[in-house]
Amino acid sequence: MLVELAIGDAYGAGFEYAPSSFVTRHNTLAGYVAHPTHTGLRPGSYTDDTQMTLALAELRASGARWTREAVASAFVTAFHRDPREGYARGFQAFLATVHTGAEFLARIRPDSDKSGAAMRAAPAGLLPTVDDVLHHTDVQAKVTHDTPDGVAAARAAALAVHYCHHGLGPVASVGSWIADRLGDGLWARPWRGKVGSKGVMSVRAALTALSGGGSLSEVLRSCVAFTGDVDTVATVALAAASRSAEIRADLPPVLVDGLENGRFGRDHLARLDAQLLLS
Repeated sequence: MLVELAIGDAYGAGFEYAPSSFVTRHNTLAGYVAHPTHTGLRPGSYTDDTQMTLALAELRASGARWTREAVASAFVTAFHRDPREGYARGFQAFLATVHTGAEFLARIRPDSDKSGAAMRAAPAGLLPTVDDVLHHTDVQAKVTHDTPDGVAAARAAALAVHYCHHGLGPVASVGSWIADRLGDGLWARPWRGKVGSKGVMSVRAALTALSGGGSLSEVLRSCVAFTGDVDTVATVALAAASRSAEIRADLPPVLVDGLENGRFGRDHLARLDAQLLLS
């Protein structure tokens, strides 16, 4: 799951808010694409979507208590050991100046309804019950996105992983199942058009691509074809899709092999994946 979501993130990063003509021309899965204007991220590198997910995955695998301070500490540790592009400018500057979870919590303004809590929600989706998923998701989401839409988007993203991982129904029905659990029919309505920065937008688009099923390659291309905040759409969708027995695992080797593989790259993600799936 972590490798696949990182591939979605890294591939989508080349297309984030790029012109639709650029997306149409290059969204072929033939390799990672250099963004037409953002030059700070090397093709094949993942962004904050994966780094923050990795922080939560490591926290879960460690067996430590799942608290607001532990979550905040995980974010701080992951950022300082491996600074990278991809964060919102203001949040990146904030992370650079905090050094403990307690300091993070004391200074953060957790009033965002954007996609940050949703993009990193996947590890909670592997938990055994819906109640477990929602509890863990709420704790991590409220650290930075303590708004109704920020939390709801994170819940929907985590539940998508849970639904696929536990085989709770056909993938085409994932949106309806989530809508029933969260009491909001919004999640069952297909997304159309460009994806903006709000978490609800990214997750609805991810659920739309996911529910189309088929293969990981098809899901990934569908995510990017929306245009807009597509690295987050692809991160959320591929996390869930990779856990579905219905969806064929066919990501091109050029994307698997081309994913960054430094200290916290592909091999680290794969080892952590194995730990999470056994826990």
